[in-house]
Amino acid sequence: MMKPIVKGMTGDEAVAWAAKQINPDVVAAYPITPQTIIVERFSDYVNDGLVDTSFVPVESEHSAMSACVGASATGARVFTATASAGLALMYEILYVASGMRLPIVLAVANRAFSAPINIHAECTDQLVTRDASWVSLFGESAQEAYDETIMSFKIAENPKVLLPTMFGVEGFIVTHALERVDTLPDKAIKDFLPEKREVEYSFTPDEIRTFGSLVLQDYYMEIKRQQEDAMQEAYKVTKKVMSEYSELTGRNYEIIEKYKLEDADYAFVSYGATAGNAKAVVDNLREKGEKVGSLKIRMYRPFPAPDIYDALKGIKAVSILDRSATFGSPGTIVQSDLATALFGKKDVPTLHGYINGLGGRVLTIPEIEQIYMKTKAYHDEGKVLTTEWFGYRKR
Repeated sequence: MMKPIVKGMTGDEAVAWAAKQINPDVVAAYPITPQTIIVERFSDYVNDGLVDTSFVPVESEHSAMSACVGASATGARVFTATASAGLALMYEILYVASGMRLPIVLAVANRAFSAPINIHAECTDQLVTRDASWVSLFGESAQEAYDETIMSFKIAENPKVLLPTMFGVEGFIVTHALERVDTLPDKAIKDFLPEKREVEYSFTPDEIRTFGSLVLQDYYMEIKRQQEDAMQEAYKVTKKVMSEYSELTGRNYEIIEKYKLEDADYAFVSYGATAGNAKAVVDNLREKGEKVGSLKIRMYRPFPAPDIYDALKGIKAVSILDRSATFGSPGTIVQSDLATALFGKKDVPTLHGYINGLGGRVLTIPEIEQIYMKTKAYHDEGKVLTTEWFGYRKR
């Protein structure tokens, strides 16, 4: 275990510091609240000569991801960051990056979509990219923001994966909150992450190559299937990378985090910053004699269905705390994934989804306790699947 270098940092600053230590070849970015501090701090490191990175300021997020695609296709190690509407503007190029198998790393400061305009926390922006063939992680704290920056490069660049990877932390709740962050020495990161990514094919001045060419119905589906195969490899590689990083740092990282589930009858399922409050509620309810636990989804794509089933098998009912909005759907975004993962299996819980915390609204500890009581009541009434909006004013 490596002795940490302790710093006080916000989530954004932690991402920028980790990126500085990694020293990527290219960063192309456009500022958007609450992500802006990441690229501002990193541009300071460039200006001060602390990194060798080519920093490319562009006129939009669409251009930022396009520049990242071009740079990554030459074999460069590439990083960028965005949020909300910026991620939406990148959406077309997200598919280009994954289809070309380019291991770009993207930090997302999760923020609500307009309209109405809102700059605060919500995870819809990242969750709606679930079908873009990007590895997708969520972080709970500034510490996890730092750690996932480092791990994301090692996951994305693995030759068996070669898929772009994004990780998200909630806007302001994590991005602007000052916390203790245990950082690694530069040498430890260099030992953990190869100095240059392994490249088999890239643009070079010496050879003529074509990337992202026209493919018709005779081969298109085979290429898409290769992406699915790579995503399944990412499932295994992410487990391995997190295990290695845990050994290096002494901080336990797994694709899902189980908290007091061993004897639980009920459980919360959450991701990101909400998981911290969920664990606090578990402690409170345990003191009252309630047998309850918590499961945090750290890796959202590829969805860790086997691990989730193993963790929730035998539990009566789960409360899914989903800080995202989906309209006209029979379930919340994460609830739909859970339902698919557990369908047809034995001894599975009933699933109760709660859309909450939109636009940065705080889901308090007493409110999570209310959700727990609701879920118990639904289970006792024999309801197998329920979905509702929670914590809003009814007119």
